[in-house]
Amino acid sequence: MATRAPKTKRGTARRETLLRSAERVIGEKGFAAASIADITRDCGAALGTFYIYFTSKEDVFRELVGMMGSLTRRMMTEAVQDAPNRLEAERLGLRAFLAFVAERPSLYRIVEEARFVDPDAYRAYFTGFASAYATHLEKAVAKGDIRPGDAEVRAWALMGMAKSLGDRFVMAAEKPDLDRVTDEAFAMIRDGLAPGGAA
Repeated sequence: MATRAPKTKRGTARRETLLRSAERVIGEKGFAAASIADITRDCGAALGTFYIYFTSKEDVFRELVGMMGSLTRRMMTEAVQDAPNRLEAERLGLRAFLAFVAERPSLYRIVEEARFVDPDAYRAYFTGFASAYATHLEKAVAKGDIRPGDAEVRAWALMGMAKSLGDRFVMAAEKPDLDRVTDEAFAMIRDGLAPGGAA
């Protein structure tokens, strides 16, 4: 069943508050351990308020996965909009993604947990992102920004790199050094691993 859209500004704000509490609680406790009572307690709402906007814990979880997708796409679009070419867009996009993971770690954990809790939402998140990414890479090839290649494979490879870097150097790091990680990863994206690449 679909989530229930509020009809007033106050309802929209209340629903957003519930979503942010669900993000914190589920992100910290995990889906199985988190309860709807935990979510409403976190934001000081009555238990019944939850059911005005959502039908179940699964419902709000699915909404959070979709929200991560929307926020990530919007953030990436804004981050690369002034990039002079595709390679610079890759650098800016990677840096922005890692910063977003650092800013919203609970939401990042929820997407990871979706692999087991809601596989359909998990697949939709990554396949939708990959499809748009591949399109941008194809356009970059047409402009001469990058050399020709399989855009789908490249999209998944670049996404995998960003995800792994987020896991290791943001989520598992006490003091993430986003610039160091971005610079090193971008050098590999730009130059590859073969000797004799650009310095």
